[in-house]
Amino acid sequence: MQTTANVLVGLVAALHGYILVLEMFLWQRRPGRELSGFDAETARLTAPLAANQGLYNGFLAAGLLWGLIAADPTGYRVQVFFLSCVLVAGLYGGATANRRILLAQALPGAVALGAVLVAG
Repeated sequence: MQTTANVLVGLVAALHGYILVLEMFLWQRRPGRELSGFDAETARLTAPLAANQGLYNGFLAAGLLWGLIAADPTGYRVQVFFLSCVLVAGLYGGATANRRILLAQALPGAVALGAVLVAG
């Protein structure tokens, strides 16, 4: 179960790394605009906000990677903390911004958190 948990944590970290790239570097290009649904002008105007969101997603990814490489009990605790942050962010985003965030962020975070807790 530990291997499964580690793979799931790694996938959530990769997802948040991908979100970082979309929000920080591709927001005004086709991939970012398809994600947001914004026209070119709205994407331009919201780019600083998206970059800030992307940075936070990068912090989540970095924390999850730290949790994967740190020795236990620190690694376990760090994974639980950052996966909890992912879950809360996903629930909040799903409730306030776009319901797709529940499936794209909250669900993977919850599954990985469950696996880490069971393996722990």
